[in-house]
Amino acid sequence: MKTQSENACFDGTQGVYTHASTACGCDMTFGLFLPAEAREGPVPLLWYLSGLTCTHENAMTKAGAQGWAAEHGIALVFPDTSPRGDDVADDEAYDLGKGAGFYVNATEKPWAPHYRMWDYIMDELPGVLGESFALDMDRQAITGHSMGGHGALTMAMSAPGRFTSASAFAPIANPCASDWGRKQLGAYLGNNEDAWSPHDATHLMRANGFGGPMLIDTGTSDQFLDLLKPEALAEAAAARRQQMTFRMQPGYDHSYFFISTFMEDHVAFHAEQLWA
Repeated sequence: MKTQSENACFDGTQGVYTHASTACGCDMTFGLFLPAEAREGPVPLLWYLSGLTCTHENAMTKAGAQGWAAEHGIALVFPDTSPRGDDVADDEAYDLGKGAGFYVNATEKPWAPHYRMWDYIMDELPGVLGESFALDMDRQAITGHSMGGHGALTMAMSAPGRFTSASAFAPIANPCASDWGRKQLGAYLGNNEDAWSPHDATHLMRANGFGGPMLIDTGTSDQFLDLLKPEALAEAAAARRQQMTFRMQPGYDHSYFFISTFMEDHVAFHAEQLWA
């Protein structure tokens, strides 16, 4: 693993690191914030999965999360959203290929050799983090935005006991019924829609639910509401009687201004569970 940078941040350290990924078959970069408490021993970890077109850097520099994480003594990891490199398949559209991995293991050409973001986030990167940093990997929570909210919710509901809590900002909540989903799941996983359901938060809510608390925030002025379909997830959660706080925030859109406004709530929500 190579250290790209380390900067003092809220009495902790904001680092950026690159490592060779077996899952993705390329070098992958991630950001990691460690609070001051990590100098004394392992601390809990909150995952932040980013959305379309993003790298590890967007939330790391725009979400305003580090100050709140420092206040609660928890670490934050900011993974990339897709494999990278000259030999990695890409597409001219912004919502497929690099920057748009959709947190699945692709089975179709030309994506299958590198687009294995599910294995990378769920298996490989946790191993790298646990071996290299002062992190308590028995205490993890997960959040994300848009495509990353989709990833956070599907991973949380697919791994019982792995995460203490799950949240999302404007998640793609029902990709099997959305143009932000059908296009990508079809490209990465093929035309058999049965293979898509394990990557749809609404379907997983109906089938599995989540064993802990959940927090969902979406703006009423989000320009992508018809693609996100928050109402589908809310209906599925209500039918299941899932422990969930679901909020439609008046006047907010899809931007990092929205995310940074409610980041304090999300970090505090997860910290309460992580330190319980």
